[in-house]
Amino acid sequence: MPKNLVIVESPAKAKTIEKFLGKDFQVESSFGHIADLPSKELGVDVDNNFEPKYIVDKDKKALVKKLKDLAKKADTIWLASDEDREGEAISWHLAEELGLEKSKTRRIVFNSITKSAIQKAIENPREINYNLVNAQQARRVLDRLVGYQLSPVLWKKIKPGLSAGRVQSVAVRLIVEREREIEGFTPEASYRIKAAFKTESGKVFEAKLSKAFSSKEKAEAFLQENIGADFSVAKLDKKPAKKSPAAPFTTSTLQQEASRKLYFSVGRTMQVAQRLYEAGLITYMRTDSVNLSKEALDAAKEAITSNYGKEYSEVRNYTGKSKGAQEAHEAIRPTDMKLQSPSLERDQSKLYELIWKRTLASQMSDAQLERTNVRISANKHQEEFTANGEVVKFDGFLKVYLEGSDDEDAEEQEGMLPAMKVNETLLNEYISATERFTRPPYRYTEASLVKKLEELGIGRPSTYAPTISTILNRGYVEKGTIEGVERKYTQLILEEGTVNEKNLTETIGSDKGKMVPTDIGMIVNDFLVSHFTNILDYNFTAKVEEDFDEIATGDEDWQKVMKSFYKDFHPTVLDVEENAERASGERILGEDPKTGKPLLVRLGRFGPMAQIGDAEDEEKRFASLLPDQSITTITFDEALTLFELPRKLGVYEGEEVEANVGRYGPYVKFGKKFISLEKGESAFEVDMDRAIELIKAKQLADAPIAHYEDEEVTKGVGRFGPFIKWNGLFINVNKKYDYDNLTKDDIVELIEAKKQKEIEKLIQEWPEEGIRIEKARWGRHNILKGKVKVELSKDVDATKISLEEAKALIEKKAPKKKTRAKAKTKAKK
Repeated sequence: MPKNLVIVESPAKAKTIEKFLGKDFQVESSFGHIADLPSKELGVDVDNNFEPKYIVDKDKKALVKKLKDLAKKADTIWLASDEDREGEAISWHLAEELGLEKSKTRRIVFNSITKSAIQKAIENPREINYNLVNAQQARRVLDRLVGYQLSPVLWKKIKPGLSAGRVQSVAVRLIVEREREIEGFTPEASYRIKAAFKTESGKVFEAKLSKAFSSKEKAEAFLQENIGADFSVAKLDKKPAKKSPAAPFTTSTLQQEASRKLYFSVGRTMQVAQRLYEAGLITYMRTDSVNLSKEALDAAKEAITSNYGKEYSEVRNYTGKSKGAQEAHEAIRPTDMKLQSPSLERDQSKLYELIWKRTLASQMSDAQLERTNVRISANKHQEEFTANGEVVKFDGFLKVYLEGSDDEDAEEQEGMLPAMKVNETLLNEYISATERFTRPPYRYTEASLVKKLEELGIGRPSTYAPTISTILNRGYVEKGTIEGVERKYTQLILEEGTVNEKNLTETIGSDKGKMVPTDIGMIVNDFLVSHFTNILDYNFTAKVEEDFDEIATGDEDWQKVMKSFYKDFHPTVLDVEENAERASGERILGEDPKTGKPLLVRLGRFGPMAQIGDAEDEEKRFASLLPDQSITTITFDEALTLFELPRKLGVYEGEEVEANVGRYGPYVKFGKKFISLEKGESAFEVDMDRAIELIKAKQLADAPIAHYEDEEVTKGVGRFGPFIKWNGLFINVNKKYDYDNLTKDDIVELIEAKKQKEIEKLIQEWPEEGIRIEKARWGRHNILKGKVKVELSKDVDATKISLEEAKALIEKKAPKKKTRAKAKTKAKK
């Protein structure tokens, strides 16, 4: 038995560390936290100094028993979870739940999984840092208080199933406020002047007028002034300039840059970075620090000097903005600077290369530039054209890397200008005056949202990915699919002494992939801002983060912070729950011309809807909004048109055919079948011929492709790819088979393989009772009867369960299902 037990939180991390330690060390994983607050109750004793109630989940009990047994046999237990607050709390829970003796327990931390880092950690153990533990507890408890007390208020006042959170709700507020700015924006037109000139040597370049004209008439008058004008170089300035590299990556800057350059979502970036860290290729990926260790600085210098030469190397120390204890000791960097392109799967390779380049560039020389500014005058007016150029004299860090930007209005990179001298005569090729409109603020991307949250001091690096996932999964925000609309604009061109006019078009408002608030997101935000101003206040949320930092450094008591927050928060919750009116985002658009009843839009049980008639009207009518419509922007005419649905298209094969819109978009209904229209098709425009085409395609898709043992075999495509269905079994068809051309032998092989799997899966069965016990995922088992499923915990021996025990478990579960079914029926009535 090994004398040393090392416990980490990740199995992948455990495998990597095991390579570096000898036979005296056994490395095991805790699979994250082994204890947490209960999921179905508040789990915080607010009357007893906010004492948390930590429990070991039933899924973790077998693991805890295993670790406890191993710990008893080991001479020394090394708690090696991550070096941030979360990792410290994991180590603390391990010490508490495993009952570890202090004399036998060592806490070690390392910011990279390399042999030298692990050995150094073993040589420098410490005790659990309870200030870090308390900072993590404070965040967990405060977020639990906010989530568990605000969410039921939203269920009661808006709609069941909603949630609120300290950071997620502030993120939604940012997105909603940006959307309101866009909705309230009125574009203003002006005419921008651009010209092309030719030098005496015959080189052509472009220049601009620094001012714009407010009207077409003024722009045309200016162009007229330039007819027959002589142009010359009035002033020529050349100045040296430099560009400096960006600091190495922190968590948030890595998330932003991976979004800009690799088009990774924040969540994807963190998943890939986690795998790189666990493989020992990069340092810890949750950090606020921009520091590099001396070892890293020396390695970068050596790599730069050997690859590019001494003149490209400049050792730099960066200073971060974070004051808190949350940051690790280093920025995110490769553990081996000599390793530029390790053999990895695609996403990991891309992210590793980005980190390698950024780290190397941060230790390289400035780029030396020469910037040229030319002013061009005319003999017929006082306005001057300007042109700017840039020449790279020494590329420095640009040889490796240049940071991306979120500025969508950024000018194109300046190019070189031809050689010119003061008073040189220039020949004008053309002058254009192009109508341009002011732009509304840009919607947030994931990268720019992270940047804004960081600027405001809201959340921490580890919270950004789950925050964005939560607001998307809750349906408060969605990734935009806005195609944009065409807008006309005018361009005037002075060429060869004549001014001509062109009418052109451009596409505006295209916002694919940007963060767009949904109706429910806006309604929830408005309700929370109205009734819980403090929680949604940017300064308050940032101040809470500062409190956590002070707890982490031992300068603040976490329970005192909880008490200060709760004394104002809880009474507000009770008051709003009791006295606030329900919120539905209702907008009255006008009167229905046929009935004179009010036409309004609001949030309904199944989403945004239009309604004719008020709440008390027993004959009120409803219509779902289309997927691209919103309560806040829909017009009276658009809402009225919705009541033309369903449209009767005709009769086919004796069944009524109609077009309508449902929760999942427009569809054609044929008998009891619902057939979705394709993207771009409208329920208002589809005709009978197209409906029949869709019906025939559906019938063909649903028709049996074969028979086996007197049962039909059909095919389809589901969430997990193509499948065939036989005798109630859904059988996935993998890439080994040609799905479009399945042979009879293929079908038999697939069905028999599935039947064998079902046999192997079966543990016990009582056919006369309709009860069976089957293997499930993750080494667990399920008891099944009809649609009732009882999940068994890992420590239960499924082969020893009797029929009576199985029946009892089924009966215990079944009434809950019936109760939920009754509740749904009652709600519908």
